Order: sequence, then structure tokens, then C-alpha cells
Amino acid sequence: MDNLLVANSISKNFGDFKALNEVSIAVPKGSIFGLLGPNGAGKTTLIRIINQITMPDSGSVILDGQPLKPENVRDIGYLPEERGLYKSMKVGEQALYLAQLKGLSKNEAKERLKYWFDRLEIGDWWNKKIQELSKGQAQKIQFIVTVLHQPKLLIFDEPFSGFDPINASLIKDEILQLRDEGATVIFSTHRMESVEELCDHIALIHKSNKVLDGKLTDIKRMFKTNTFEVGLQASNPEEATNITNIISEKFEVFPATFRNLNNDIKFNVKLPERTSPNDLLSFLTSKAEIHHFVEVIPSANDIFIQTVKNN
Repeated sequence: MDNLLVANSISKNFGDFKALNEVSIAVPKGSIFGLLGPNGAGKTTLIRIINQITMPDSGSVILDGQPLKPENVRDIGYLPEERGLYKSMKVGEQALYLAQLKGLSKNEAKERLKYWFDRLEIGDWWNKKIQELSKGQAQKIQFIVTVLHQPKLLIFDEPFSGFDPINASLIKDEILQLRDEGATVIFSTHRMESVEELCDHIALIHKSNKVLDGKLTDIKRMFKTNTFEVGLQASNPEEATNITNIISEKFEVFPATFRNLNNDIKFNVKLPERTSPNDLLSFLTSKAEIHHFVEVIPSANDIFIQTVKNN
């Protein structure tokens, strides 16, 4: 797959503090790339370098096959975590101004703004001042002016901050639609459930270093432990104890925390090497009625915590 953006060995120091230590990422075209890490890891510094707000001490950035240049500002849409709208300006006036800064003519900007205001059902906000809007409402305006000029690369830093669940879902669907229409997205967040829903690829930065990188499905496969959640039905507590003891003699069994309505017995089973899920399933069906049998796939949150702790 072709990459829209490649950052090669980016390093950045602020005095004696090393914000980035030879960090490299490659963002495939038409993907949503999750840029993850704890607070202070270096994510925002890398984003600011991509946006040419600050320059790296060493390394290079390639956008669509060419070295990043000042004029590429029009090829990038950036929604920062700290919002930058002028509170005393009217919504429509400000949106027009920001759109023209990105190279749109006034008429073209008006046409595109009408489309987005209608799409997000905010047409009656045009003459309101930003300070009259809630945080979530202002966030909608910020989202619109970020995507309005149809850039090659969109960078969203905590885009769901301030949104209720309904509007967060609305913006999530818009981001997915933009990707499907050809946009490439860098997505930075601490909400790991959003990473699960949106991201195709991720990179994890910790203490200025990249510690994990790749396709999300491949990374999940790397972190699998061959463990299964099991829920069995027993007729009484004594039978439940006996079944648990029998299974524990053959497999490594430990407590489970999943929720299920019908189970008298629930536990996790870790399979030894060269033992297939079918072997476990066959053994369990000979002992009790199975109500729940699911492989434990590590979540993005589990991977994030485990990787940061290990590094």
C-alpha cells in the first residue's frame, strides 16, 4: 500500500528535554492511523512538526512522495486538541475567513459551508457568536473548518472532546465517510474504544520513542495469549465445583470477569501449545452444557497499558 505521509527518524529537543527520539511512522493512503501514547510522550510535538508549526532538529517528512514544503499547509487539515476559534466572531463570518485562509474563494467557501451546515443540521448557527455555543457545538464548527478545503491529510487530536455520545457517533461516522471518499487521517486520542472503532494502523509513542507500530489487526494477533472465555451450565453448586476441578486438572484455568446471563460457572482457559480450540471445545461438551465460548482478543486499551508498562 502506498503511503501518503512518511516521517523519517524525527528528533526534537527543547533545551535538555528530548521530545522525540528518531521517531519514524508511515501513514498509508486512505487509512485512519492512530497516533497513541501517554501524556507527554511526544505525540503533539510530532503533529506540530507535520503541520510545520515547529521544525525537527533532525529527520525528514515526506508528503505524497515529496519533501514537506510550506505550501503543503493547504494539503493538511488540522483539528488541534486546544481549539482556536475567535469567541466574539460570528460563526459564519469566522468559517468563511478560515476557509479563505486555506485557499478557497468566498463563493466556493459559502457553497461548501452550506453543505456542511445542512449535513450537521446547524444552519441556524450562522449569525451566532462562538461564545454563545456550548463546547460541543463549537467543536462542530472546528470540525467543519478542518475538513472544508478537502485536504489530502486530516489530523484530528482528541476530536471527540466535548461531545455527548450522539454527536461523538455523528462525527465518528463523518470521519469514516471522509476516509471512504479518499482522505487519509491521523487520529490522536486517549479513548481506546475510538481506536478500536476507527483505526486501521497505530503507532504508540512512549517517553519520546516509538515502541509499537503496525496494522491494528496484526498487533492484536501478536498480543494474543491463546486464552478463551468459557461459560458452562451446572445443575447445582456441587456439580459446578466438580466440573471446575476436572477442567483445572487438564488446562490452565483462572477467574473470568465477562458478563453473561446464564452461566453457573465461568472462567478463562489458556490452551497449551499444540492444543486447538476444537480440542478444548470437545472436552468441555463432554462435561457440561456450554453457554459461552469466546477467544480473548486483546483490546487496544490492553495493548496500550501492557506496552507502556513494559517500556
